[in-house]
Amino acid sequence: MKNIYSVGQVNRYVKNMFAQDFFLQKLYVKGEVSNCKYHTSGHVYFSLKDETGVLSCVMFAGHRRGLSFRMKDGDRVVVGGTVDVYERDGRYQLYAKEITLDGAGALYERFLQLKTELEEMGMFAQEYKQPIPKFIRRLGVVTAPTGAAVQDIRNISLRRNPYLQIILYPALVQGEGAAESISRGIRMLDAAEVDVIIVGRGGGSIEDLWAFNEEEVARAIFECRTPVISAVGHETDFTIADFAADLRAPTPSAAAELAVDDFRSIVESVKTYEERLNRAMWGRVDLLRSRLSQYQVRIQYLSPQNRLRENRQRLADLEERIRGAFDRRMQDYRHRLSIYLERFAGLSPLRKLNQGYSYVADEQGKAVTSITQAKPGDRLTISVTDGSMEAIVETLRKEERV
Repeated sequence: MKNIYSVGQVNRYVKNMFAQDFFLQKLYVKGEVSNCKYHTSGHVYFSLKDETGVLSCVMFAGHRRGLSFRMKDGDRVVVGGTVDVYERDGRYQLYAKEITLDGAGALYERFLQLKTELEEMGMFAQEYKQPIPKFIRRLGVVTAPTGAAVQDIRNISLRRNPYLQIILYPALVQGEGAAESISRGIRMLDAAEVDVIIVGRGGGSIEDLWAFNEEEVARAIFECRTPVISAVGHETDFTIADFAADLRAPTPSAAAELAVDDFRSIVESVKTYEERLNRAMWGRVDLLRSRLSQYQVRIQYLSPQNRLRENRQRLADLEERIRGAFDRRMQDYRHRLSIYLERFAGLSPLRKLNQGYSYVADEQGKAVTSITQAKPGDRLTISVTDGSMEAIVETLRKEERV
């Protein structure tokens, strides 16, 4: 006889097989993140995929300390954990306990560690941020002397304000000695008393941008008395310098637009303010004239003669309304009276007699309406229109009336 097992028994057996496999108890899997979802309970559900297949994964909230970054779809990561069977659904998945970025993961972890340390020191605190001046005359730029970044800053700044003075400190922005060069440039421009300093370069990998992740650069920005705008990388790239700066711009071009006001827009603003002032002044005059006219109308309206005239007219209107209501009420009563008279006329016995009917009564004066109320020999009185007659009953004859 063949053995038959329940679904739960099979799932439990497979789960025990996974639990007894030492290889599955602690392993590291590399792949690309997909279907990443952060649940409200704190758990993280995602899948790892490569060109050969897909593996379901979950990191419970208790292990989130092993995740030092915000994971998203497309990230290439290394996940360490245990492969086990979820007995209820009968499927296996990787229970993650630690997750690191693949490739640039070590640098990224250094970045997060330094960011946490400097943040705890208060170097990113909002209360230390300096406001960017509205109108500047001298702009300091710390970047490479060649490349698109310096050209973008120069072109946009001079287009917005042709009277602006730009002071460039040619710094190394990548490789050995770049952090020292950038820090030295910030301090020199700060001593030159420029109005704003832009520190930036074009985009790149985390290795290319690493000079802007050094603590030395962050401290130079934090200690700078001149407001600093950080313009490092493209819109999606963040560095330590971005957090330490007074303002972060996504690109060098955007930094130039934030630092330099458009001279033409200033002139246009002055003209606009002048027009608004004139409109406001004449609008105020028109408003006062309108109020004066309103006061004149109110004075005329509140004069005793005008009030007396209005009260007389009001009394005349009330008198007319009372007369009209009285006439309508009398007409209504007359109409009702005519209806009642017509009803009474319809109920009059004389009208019935005039129509050919007669009234028969016995000797006691009671109305006779049936042959059962009389017998032969009884004397009856018959009333007609112009008098009455007396008759003696001779015979009785019953007839069926339909």
